[in-house]
Amino acid sequence: MVCATPADRLVKAATELIGTRFRLHGRDPARGLDCVGLVVASLEAIGCSPKAPDGYKLRNVDPARFLEYAAISGLALASGSKERGDIVMIRPGPCQQHLIIAECEGFGIHAHAGLRRVVRQPMSFPDQPIAHWRLL
Repeated sequence: MVCATPADRLVKAATELIGTRFRLHGRDPARGLDCVGLVVASLEAIGCSPKAPDGYKLRNVDPARFLEYAAISGLALASGSKERGDIVMIRPGPCQQHLIIAECEGFGIHAHAGLRRVVRQPMSFPDQPIAHWRLL
């Protein structure tokens, strides 16, 4: 029997949250998730103990706070191409950061504020994201 990799387990956990409603600062799937909450809930589902910032605004110039929390949550900075299970921070607009869990080539799972739910969508990951991480 082949065991799933941590990345496969993370993607499966995120996939199971598709359809969860969007809620800014949401950390409980029963009440709603934002992009940070999706990553936290997915990591918790696979047995990790992530730490996450709270009290942030939708518009935010400095991603340093998020970078600090990723490091203490067991995520390692990655470079190069995005792989299944990577967590990618992009800049969708001025003064915005957004987290996406890479599912497979060209697709990601994220909490979409406009659609008001967690979705799986085609994604074009930038060559130079703000940051991108991989499970240790």
